[in-house]
Amino acid sequence: MASTPLFSSPATTSAAISNQSFPLSSNRLFPFPNIPTRSSSIPKRPLTKLHVSSPTNKPTSFSTAGTSEKPTEETIFFDGGAHYGDLTANLLLGFTLLWLPLTLAAVLRAFFLRYRFTNLRVTVISGLTGQDRSDFSYKVIKDVQVVPRFIGEWGDIIITLKDDTKVDLRSVPKFREIAKYCLSMAEKPMVLKESGPKGF
Repeated sequence: MASTPLFSSPATTSAAISNQSFPLSSNRLFPFPNIPTRSSSIPKRPLTKLHVSSPTNKPTSFSTAGTSEKPTEETIFFDGGAHYGDLTANLLLGFTLLWLPLTLAAVLRAFFLRYRFTNLRVTVISGLTGQDRSDFSYKVIKDVQVVPRFIGEWGDIIITLKDDTKVDLRSVPKFREIAKYCLSMAEKPMVLKESGPKGF
């Protein structure tokens, strides 16, 4: 009984394939005639030409010289807390029991209140860790008033917004200069409303 080899040599396999005749298609790209070729089954898409006005590998730079746009870089005009004289005066008067609540308020203002005036906005930061923060732009300012305290060394700034909201900034140093700066940034007439000096 003759044994049939499990695996045939490559020479035998190629000879067997060469003895068989396969009908070829006309373009001789694929040996089977009933299967369409890739080039005949997919329609050709029209080519689209892109017109590039500038090289895409070079970054485009825009110059703001000669334009009327406002600068986007924020610069600080004033950044600080309440005036130290407010704390000192209230500590001296805090020995009386009647003045004790005002002394406590002055201590809280000195340690946990901060004002920041930049060329873009007004920021009031408060709270034990500074988590309470309110910002508003100069565009929403309607009116600015100042109230001098003690002998005019420090004072309050009362800013009225366009929605009639009043923002009271207490014991601000250089309060007149800051109020005039707010009016100039809000593009309002430089008429500063100032009342007479009041207490602490």
